[in-house]
Amino acid sequence: MSQADKIFVTMCKDILANGTSSQGQKVRPVWEDGESAHTKKKFGIINRYDLSEEFPILTLRPTPLKKAIDELLWIWQRKSNNIKDLNSKIWDAWADEEGSIGKAYGYQLSVKHNYKEGEFDQVDRVLYDLKHNPYSRRIMTNIYNHYDLHEMNLYPCAYSMTFNVTGNKLNAILNQRSQDILTANNWNVCQYAILVHMFAAVSDLQVGELVHVIADAHIYDRHVPIIKELIERPQYDPPKLHINPDVKNFYAFTVDDFKLEGYKKGPQIKNIPVAE
Repeated sequence: MSQADKIFVTMCKDILANGTSSQGQKVRPVWEDGESAHTKKKFGIINRYDLSEEFPILTLRPTPLKKAIDELLWIWQRKSNNIKDLNSKIWDAWADEEGSIGKAYGYQLSVKHNYKEGEFDQVDRVLYDLKHNPYSRRIMTNIYNHYDLHEMNLYPCAYSMTFNVTGNKLNAILNQRSQDILTANNWNVCQYAILVHMFAAVSDLQVGELVHVIADAHIYDRHVPIIKELIERPQYDPPKLHINPDVKNFYAFTVDDFKLEGYKKGPQIKNIPVAE
């Protein structure tokens, strides 16, 4: 059975049983009808995924991998902050009339910085270090730039990656300040698992662990019955991830270079209410 499913079910049961409710507190998000969107949360969730054992996509319900990869490439490869470069509408609510989301996400990864080895943006610095100094303990990115927060239409949720090579395996820690567990958890897990696979593939490394650290892991009140139904569903064996072996350049990957074999999954959940 899928370890990703087991991790997700355990996390959800923990939040539902032991989480803290925001009822009685003033909260920012609201539902479409104007009511406050309250949550039950746990602080400091840590989930570990062994990417060498399986690709951590849920089988409880489908995760649209190609759409998730497209957003990942928009941020990390295209380094864009404009929704016109994205092949979905998931960022439309945060874009201005010109399509910009401000100095957020891809914009931060595109900014060049001076190092003693030369000038790099954050992505190219990771690629450089994995090639020239893979056992460095300083390979990391951070897009939570306080200087530019006032010009971001949305503060970064998944904001920091730390990469660490152990033996010939590339491991990574994803830090996330906040996460809506139902709508975003496995989406983000799959995205950053793909990112580790990409960096490993172009650096002659094998994939190791992805450690996901979530500061505020929450389930919205109107998502509770959906979560309760979801975690009782049958779990299946994980699919196999196939990556085009001919791609040796990080910037050459496309969504079509990643394919899942044998992805058996439960039915999709439709009409999930989203708080904004």
